[in-house]
Amino acid sequence: MASTHYYRPTKAIIDVGAIKENIKALRNYLREETAIIAVVKADGYGHGIVEIARAALQSGAAMVSVATPDEAVYLRENGITSEILVMAPSPVSFAKKAAELGVAVTVTDEAWLREIQHEQKSFNEKLKIHVKIDCGMGRIGVRDEQELQTIMQLIEKMTHCELDGVFTHFPCADEECSITTKEQSERFVRFVNLFPKKPRIVHASNSAATLLYPEYGFDAVRFGISMYGIAPSDYVQENLPFQLKKSLSIESELSFVKKLAKDYHIGYGATYKTSSEEWIGTIPMGYADGLKRGLRGQEVLINGKRMPIVGTICMDQCMVKLPEEMPVGEKVVFIGKQGDEEITIEEWADRIGTIPYEIAVSFTSRVPRVYQEED
Repeated sequence: MASTHYYRPTKAIIDVGAIKENIKALRNYLREETAIIAVVKADGYGHGIVEIARAALQSGAAMVSVATPDEAVYLRENGITSEILVMAPSPVSFAKKAAELGVAVTVTDEAWLREIQHEQKSFNEKLKIHVKIDCGMGRIGVRDEQELQTIMQLIEKMTHCELDGVFTHFPCADEECSITTKEQSERFVRFVNLFPKKPRIVHASNSAATLLYPEYGFDAVRFGISMYGIAPSDYVQENLPFQLKKSLSIESELSFVKKLAKDYHIGYGATYKTSSEEWIGTIPMGYADGLKRGLRGQEVLINGKRMPIVGTICMDQCMVKLPEEMPVGEKVVFIGKQGDEEITIEEWADRIGTIPYEIAVSFTSRVPRVYQEED
């Protein structure tokens, strides 16, 4: 891939090969007739929406899905010609553009479809739609069988809309108890059976359900967080059908190194005080880059060894306690491997009481994404 020079050493290294291997491993695991929908919303979970879409499609994904209309338009503008599904509700004003671009949109209720019924005469192409069924997530979607019947009747009369798919979402598939997921799948099937003719694509499984319950694969699965090498939960990690390869590393360098006397305070609020003479290094990465303030005390890797972040994390920089004097320019790994040690995105998530998803999407745009792929 084309190289770009970045003056600041802080960067996200994206292993495109890992993305491709995760897709290929899933392709071998699934039934041949079950397609893979690569979920690239939220800028490819922080990895880069266009680059990840390309890698996924090259390695076996049949189509991609996003959360917003703008993400779909961006993909088209950047050369992604595959099928695209916008999974969240789209404004009526986007419908004509979606039809023009060949982007499928989601129908979540009767009222939205009635508005489209009045707008469709201006469409130059047919609008592809997927009906969302709410089988227990409680977020968006059709919950009532009578409403679904009405929606089907409306679609049947619409000359510029085409029913392409029906889907749901499993909110508890990453937990040990599978009863809820089984019940929701059965409810979903009841809704699907109400269609006089089965839509082309029936899909329900997120990453967790895809990996743990292949029997719910239907026509396609939506491979999201695990495409990036991250298990949706500890339970899924312990029961993976194949090894996931992590695709994200966060790296920087020491930008300043100094020796401080005992009882020297460091950072905003003087939250750290040296207990003796200490070597302290400064790294150009802070909370404006995605290094959350709650990660104070989190370790980084330098020379393959763990060293703690000390003091309050600043907007643009942070400080780390060094075991000895080290040169400016020494490589620092925040997430990833160095020598025999590894710091994972899950470790960050555990420290601040969140999930890896939130960490992945929190690295800001001023952290350049550098794409690498081994031969």
